[in-house]
Amino acid sequence: MTTAESSNSNTNSTAAHPRFAEAVTTMGLTELLPRVRRFPEATRTAQEAAEAIGCELSQICKSLIFAADGVPVLVLMDGASRVDLDLVRDELGAEKVTRAKADVVREFTGYAIGGVPPFGHANKTRVLADRSLLTHDTVWAAAGSPYAVFPMEPKELIAHAGAALVDVRA
Repeated sequence: MTTAESSNSNTNSTAAHPRFAEAVTTMGLTELLPRVRRFPEATRTAQEAAEAIGCELSQICKSLIFAADGVPVLVLMDGASRVDLDLVRDELGAEKVTRAKADVVREFTGYAIGGVPPFGHANKTRVLADRSLLTHDTVWAAAGSPYAVFPMEPKELIAHAGAALVDVRA
């Protein structure tokens, strides 16, 4: 049992955001729900999440929403790295890529910034996953709340997100 697994944090299906729990159930991923961990302190940033879990910063999977020519796109990136917007623009063949505003993120995904999961969103969009996520056996991602995270094998997470594997790290 790892340090993260032996923590006193809440680990049950009620730890996940209800919308996320419903989405993963619909996706046939109910085995994921018991692994969701809820913390009393926010895990809104990658640094906060890594400290709460007791893992490396790069083991956090950030779910970031950008606007590519005005169309939302999800980029999955390891917590220790930044997204290179020029590489995202080139990957998408877009003219302009910007960070999406908080209201757009909430409206499009159904979740607030800091709690956006890698899948189970209100709307479907193009998803890019940076290859850096594959350097770990397990990564941790938001479970629909700034207080809840779940672990998953990176290849499985990328597959469930329907992501294209790319190199968009700055």
